[in-house]
Amino acid sequence: MVSLKPDLRDMVARALLEDLGGELRDTDVTTRLVVEADLMGEAKIIARASGVLSGGDAAGCVFEIVSRAKCDYLALLPDGARLEAEDEVAKVVGPLGSLLTGERTALNFLQRLSGIATLTRRYADALAPFPKVTLLDTRKTTPGLRSLERAAVRAGGGHNHRAGLWDAILIKDNHVAAAGGVGEAVKRARKGTMPIEVEVETLEQLAEALDSGAEIVLLDNMSSDLMRKAVEITAGRAKLEASGGMTLEGAVAAARAGVDRISVGALTHSAPALDLSLEVTRTWR
Repeated sequence: MVSLKPDLRDMVARALLEDLGGELRDTDVTTRLVVEADLMGEAKIIARASGVLSGGDAAGCVFEIVSRAKCDYLALLPDGARLEAEDEVAKVVGPLGSLLTGERTALNFLQRLSGIATLTRRYADALAPFPKVTLLDTRKTTPGLRSLERAAVRAGGGHNHRAGLWDAILIKDNHVAAAGGVGEAVKRARKGTMPIEVEVETLEQLAEALDSGAEIVLLDNMSSDLMRKAVEITAGRAKLEASGGMTLEGAVAAARAGVDRISVGALTHSAPALDLSLEVTRTWR
């Protein structure tokens, strides 16, 4: 199946339309009244806290669209770069009205996506002593922004789980209940051609998943002791993925238990925004 990844320009244009009242303009109502139309400007985007950068392409696209390509966005650091407070992230040059009009939308993208990259990097660093463990995101993303948030996870050192409901088979607890059991659910899923991942909550269900030949077993909300037992029982017959309320400490405990993969919804649904700001440094005609 072809990827359904939305176009970056479409996502950015929708964000600008939301801020500009449904019509793309090069200036907003305040700027139009206060700032002279022929005034040019230069601005810099600055990190106000340490973290990891993501969202540069989206920020650049904001200024390209709002200025009708009259603004130049120069990224001074690449996505994935570690930031310290007061680091300069980018420089933007163009009509001052467009700089001011695009400021908030550009920062919204940068702050949100850099926050995800920053939180992901914390998890990735904590899991660095366990190089065989793969850190994964989940589908708990902001509607419409999944492709950008998945890129932010990669910028932070994580990996992407399935893109959506179309590119992988993941049998969850409600599927299991509907089918009447783990084994029956996996059997029915074999009508498809993709590898099968199935969620289990007990060691009994794990045994059923292994007997049915599931390639990946998701251990849902299991304690570290249960995960260790699951690793022993599985003995390499399937990949084991730990999931469910994975805090930083919980992820490390799961890695110590010996699982192969750890999926963390918090990477995208609970990442605090990273503080960045835009400062106009000079103006001219």
